[in-house]
Amino acid sequence: MIAEIGHFSLVIACAFSLLLTVVPLLGVARRHGGQMAMARPLTYGMFFFTLISFIALCWGFLVSDFSILNVAQNSNTQLPAIYKLTAVWGSHEGSFLLWMLIQAGWAAALALFSKRLPLVFAARVLAVMGMIGVGFYFFMLLTSNPFDRTIPLIPVDGHDLNPLLQDPGMIIHPPLLYMGYVGFSVAFAFAIAALLGGRLDASWARWSRPWTIAAWIFLTVGIALGSWWAYYELGWGGWWFWDPVENASFMPWLAGTALMHSLAVSEKRGSFKSWTVLLAIAAFSLSLLGTFLVRSGVLVSVHAFATDPARGTFLLGFLGVVIGGSLLLYALRASKVVSYSRYELFSREVMLLGNNVLLVVATMVVLLGTLLPLVHQELGLGSISIGEPFFDQVFLWLTIPFALMVGLGPLVRWRRQKWADIQKSVLLAFALAVLLGWALPAIFAERVSGLAVLGLLLALWIVFASVAEIKMRLAQRDNILSSLVKLGPSHWGMVLGHLGFAVTLIGITMVQNYEVERDVRLSPGQSYSEHGYTFHFEELRAIEGPNYHSDKAVIHITRNERDVETLFTEKRFYNVRRQVMTQTGLQVGFFRDLYIALGDELGDGSYAFRIHYKPFVRWIWAGALIMALGGALSISDKRYRLKRQSARVMGQTSKGTSV
Repeated sequence: MIAEIGHFSLVIACAFSLLLTVVPLLGVARRHGGQMAMARPLTYGMFFFTLISFIALCWGFLVSDFSILNVAQNSNTQLPAIYKLTAVWGSHEGSFLLWMLIQAGWAAALALFSKRLPLVFAARVLAVMGMIGVGFYFFMLLTSNPFDRTIPLIPVDGHDLNPLLQDPGMIIHPPLLYMGYVGFSVAFAFAIAALLGGRLDASWARWSRPWTIAAWIFLTVGIALGSWWAYYELGWGGWWFWDPVENASFMPWLAGTALMHSLAVSEKRGSFKSWTVLLAIAAFSLSLLGTFLVRSGVLVSVHAFATDPARGTFLLGFLGVVIGGSLLLYALRASKVVSYSRYELFSREVMLLGNNVLLVVATMVVLLGTLLPLVHQELGLGSISIGEPFFDQVFLWLTIPFALMVGLGPLVRWRRQKWADIQKSVLLAFALAVLLGWALPAIFAERVSGLAVLGLLLALWIVFASVAEIKMRLAQRDNILSSLVKLGPSHWGMVLGHLGFAVTLIGITMVQNYEVERDVRLSPGQSYSEHGYTFHFEELRAIEGPNYHSDKAVIHITRNERDVETLFTEKRFYNVRRQVMTQTGLQVGFFRDLYIALGDELGDGSYAFRIHYKPFVRWIWAGALIMALGGALSISDKRYRLKRQSARVMGQTSKGTSV
């Protein structure tokens, strides 16, 4: 009965999305305020019934209702309760229901927190959200129903959740990633609504910007969490592999980063409007492309869902409609997308334009590297591989000018800047970066790597340039304390975002150039020394878990005869799935990680171990969190709290007038 309630609620939610697509736009066309005002209650209804459907599926997993096919294929009576809940989004059908709950949630949040938007504009935005919902609800109901039954052949027990997903990181990683993916639909909806109205001004950019930043924050944290999960769970010690599914989340992040900067220019200077519209379309389209890659069956990855081609065909068609329809609308309205700001070659606008160009080029590189092997194979030209060396080399050359402009951009004024005014600050910041970029590896590392010097130079340049920019601003005021406050949350958010990027860049530079990896053979009682640390293999224990049994190695670490920590690393054998998974041992430090993974038994009582020394690896994820914190600080800026008088720029209130 619960499954039927869930399925029926999904049908009702689909009906609400259809009404949300039609009624508000009909009201705009007829200038009927009542029909336009229906957009909000229809949005709330869509969210409410999607929530009921999701709760019904969660209940089915928690009570092990194996009459539901999705539960039978992805859960088991031995599975711990917390992972039964995680199993809801451990399958294609359940994860897509979570996707739709988040989609409806973004729409409901938009309806709730933008009540002061002009009624006409709000009706258009919510109607576009309804259009997106229609495509996804039909996809679920026609190809991916999470409530399909196993009746009459109800299994006694389930197939169990993929052991890769039986991990705390997977409890929050997919929801955060989906929040980012789906969140870009709001920026897309604002762009399409503005194009429909034929008026793209500073107000539209200001309204769209906090929603875009919010989506970017979730995607940033989601990607960082996925990187951290791969680092400690998969047992190979890597944090990024340029896996096609990793690329699928990275592409909308790059486009979203460019979109945030473009929105800033559109809001403050009335420029880059075409950039902003196209980047909003691109960010959401790339999110849909990622969905297609993960769920179409064209990729083989630990992150991908194995699905049939029919689902991929539906998603590909929907992707074509979204991209084709939005670009057609842009072409029809392109004459109305006019930028008014004028600026010289040496100005902040040009710095931001340069960064956007580099971000778009980076996005195209990742897109090409991800899709070219697939296209090549589909054309019958054989298999080709585009892997880590290609991406590393290209991104190295893209990062150099990007980091230089990230540091220089805030120092440069809008419209025009005299080089003489900032020459001293720029040269001092760059000189300090060069000096410390070379000196730090020379002092603290066993060898000086050219790439390490370059990476540190770029990161320190961003740090010193940010300090120089703040100092220049404070020099123009008398009271330093009040000046720091008057810079505003948005400005400090930008500073934190740039510093976060610098911290991540330091982490990547150091771990890529100075990490040590060793495969060693140890028997109980034997030791191995690396980088001043001694790893002593004490014993191997047999452990029985709720749905697995494992061999747990006990490793005691010392340095200069002083105890550091005792680590545990496991080989788990999951009973139902009959899969083996590695649980790594980690000794975490601010400047380095000690990482050990248990391998196979070698036949004479000894075991293979993989030992890593990873300097600054935590800085990669710390930088991502600092960037996300900067985004959150930017959203708190009071100018994004829409005032009633500014809301009248693009329309009227409840009586309704077309824009």
